[in-house]
Amino acid sequence: MVVVVVTKHWFSPSHVFVLVLFISIFLMSKPCFCGIQYTGQILPGTQGSQMDWIDKEGKFLISNNQNFDFGFTTTANDTTKFLLVIVHVPSSKVIWTANRAKPVSNSDDFVFDKKGNAFLQKDRILIWSTNTINKGVSSMMLQDNGNLVLLGSDNSTVIWQSFDFPTDTLLPEQVFKEGMKLTSEPSLNNLTYVLEIKSGNVVLSAGFKIPQVYWSMENDNRKIDDKVGDVVVSANISDNSWRFYDDKKSLLWQFIFSDIAGVKNATWVAVLGKDGVITFSSLNSGGSNSESSTRIPQDPCATPEPCDPYNICTGNRACSCPSVVPSCKPGFVSVCDEKSEKSIEFLKGDDGLDYFALDFLQPFSKTNLVGCQTSCRGNCSCLAMFFHKSSGNCFLLERVGSFQKSNDGDSAYVSYIKVSSNGNTKGSGSSNKHIIVVVVIVILTLFVISLLLFVGVRYYRKKKRLPESPRESEEDNFLENLTGMPIRYRYKDLEVATNNFSEKLGSGGFGSVYKGVLPDGTQLAVKQLEGIGQGKKEFRAEVSIIGSIHHLNLVRLKGFCADGTHRLLVYEFMANNSLDKWIFKKKKGEFLLDWDTRFNIAVGTAKGLAYLHEDCDSKIVHCDIKPENVLLDDHFTAKVSDFGLAKLMNREQSHVFTTMRGTRGYLAPEWITNYAISEKSDVYSYGMVLLEIIGGRKNYDTNESSEKSYFPSFAFKMMEEGKMRDILDSELKIDEHDDRAQCAIRVALWCIQEDMSMRPSMTKVVQMLEGLCAVPIPPTSSYLGSRLYATAFKSSSEGGNSSAPSDGNSNSDAYLSAVRLSGPR
Repeated sequence: MVVVVVTKHWFSPSHVFVLVLFISIFLMSKPCFCGIQYTGQILPGTQGSQMDWIDKEGKFLISNNQNFDFGFTTTANDTTKFLLVIVHVPSSKVIWTANRAKPVSNSDDFVFDKKGNAFLQKDRILIWSTNTINKGVSSMMLQDNGNLVLLGSDNSTVIWQSFDFPTDTLLPEQVFKEGMKLTSEPSLNNLTYVLEIKSGNVVLSAGFKIPQVYWSMENDNRKIDDKVGDVVVSANISDNSWRFYDDKKSLLWQFIFSDIAGVKNATWVAVLGKDGVITFSSLNSGGSNSESSTRIPQDPCATPEPCDPYNICTGNRACSCPSVVPSCKPGFVSVCDEKSEKSIEFLKGDDGLDYFALDFLQPFSKTNLVGCQTSCRGNCSCLAMFFHKSSGNCFLLERVGSFQKSNDGDSAYVSYIKVSSNGNTKGSGSSNKHIIVVVVIVILTLFVISLLLFVGVRYYRKKKRLPESPRESEEDNFLENLTGMPIRYRYKDLEVATNNFSEKLGSGGFGSVYKGVLPDGTQLAVKQLEGIGQGKKEFRAEVSIIGSIHHLNLVRLKGFCADGTHRLLVYEFMANNSLDKWIFKKKKGEFLLDWDTRFNIAVGTAKGLAYLHEDCDSKIVHCDIKPENVLLDDHFTAKVSDFGLAKLMNREQSHVFTTMRGTRGYLAPEWITNYAISEKSDVYSYGMVLLEIIGGRKNYDTNESSEKSYFPSFAFKMMEEGKMRDILDSELKIDEHDDRAQCAIRVALWCIQEDMSMRPSMTKVVQMLEGLCAVPIPPTSSYLGSRLYATAFKSSSEGGNSSAPSDGNSNSDAYLSAVRLSGPR
């Protein structure tokens, strides 16, 4: 450190020179030689911002052939924000970007440090990095083909390269492999498009929450087949064609995008634009930019949004509104919002209407038109449906882009669209007002007549009825005052429907479940509550909770019976029973749920719980999540059931004290330690169920070795040792490129953290499982919880009890005094 003291006696030209000299030496001590533009390569220890190379337009590295340079450039919309890019110099076209979504300022540094890691930081926050610390990097080189590489000590081994992380542009010699993605810039509607190799095919998809494929090379009749039967694993651009290869690098397909071949110095590139279209351009050394007329897809209306959502695209992107949506706006933000749902209409779409993704979507079901309409009406996430008239395939759309219309006005599909009933009705204003007045008068008249009849009937029954106990009267008042009540059945009707309760489906802590059939053929599951003195509270809870909520992943309460001493609940029939019947195999060779089905069940269960926790008027804590209470319909859609133990919480409450309830093995630690519970208690139980879905076994199994007997402890240990495959069901076949298994394991271990504050919300769980956010490695749960639960399980096992009650112990007072068990429906 040099300190220079200047007084008025020392202020002379010689002293000024010394001061300037010291300042110059200090400034030159920075690790990079700023302002110098390097050719070919740079060495570790280089650092600088856009300001340091402002005289070189921010570019600090240029390729040996002078065709490409690497450095900073301004964003399209803001000249004060900068991106770290590779640019094709003759055409000034950006062909690769490091920080596309996170621009920096002109003072933020690019660093190539001594440990071999290259990164970009903004206000000391990491924006982008090659993640090559201590991997033996000796230099950074910008090759003549536009590839930015980090080389090893032998100057030939490639440790990292930009070709492996494309943005929206593919260059010649760049191998595009399975697992890589080409992603467009966001459109005006903030929609991105993705090109990837998937299941042996090259596909383009719209980046909706559930991606919608709109083009595949396999279906493009412009490709030339060189070899039939194998699957594509890689592709590259060579001269005037796009070539696709199998795992043996044998040529399968060619896609010729230009008639001009063998042009010297031509650099053909493929660019995925923000409109979802791939274009091909020749970047010539002379600076000319020649674009091919070939497009992918070629039809201007075959992309997700050639027009705005709900518009109809015809011809060369001519946009118009459907007749049932004259404003081209559905009139709502979310159909699943309860307030919106009451004002939604389901209207038939225009004749000849088509949709870009129908050739690639898996049908929701094979049914008739009425069944397809019912499926969409009953699913609040469904915004539109298309029914294929000849095949019976039913397609449900959770996001809607632009529609298409066939030229002849005819289509193989019948479509229906959900729109808001406010502002979309047809006719003159006066006629609308007249209709409204008539409807109001009719409704008021019917209401007055109904009220008089109701009062008369009530008075007559009261005169005829014997005196009843205060408790029964109180319960009838409770049930009759519930809003939006389901159907109230007579006991005799349910007795007939169940054939005198002859076909038993299962039993639980509050009663047994029987199969029933109504006169119209509708199948039901009828739960007959037993020991009504103990189950009346649970009966009230379940009728009030399930009767007022509707969600795809929650069991539907179709009705109830409160006839004398009889208390019954009537549910929709679940053809595939409960989840435990499918994941806890008793014999080898039994039907095995594949991984896709298990994962969808896990996501569906999480969505149902997230709805209970976040989207109801009152926060609902289920309190008894277990495989027996996850029911499966004939499509293996998961539906959460058994709300007999549910606890209601105000939105303002974060925790609440209540009596112990639930099932041993799925109880969160706060139940056992008498702390206040919250919706995070359900998250813990869900994590235990998710582990059982992944492992295909119970969380405590005395048949396993001591190390494996308590599955959560074993799972944490395997995660620490990096042996994730040992956690999975050994009979499952999972694609090695499918990262959902590791994601699900991490999510499960996050959910069963002993500290409830560390558990994610169920909404966050859904986002992590659907890949909308990263899942960090969970911390190892303390061994206190493991010992506590292992001991609890052991004592339960020795005492002859299990996590689900059997006929032999379901009425044991001693057993129920420890924890109340609720069995399956």
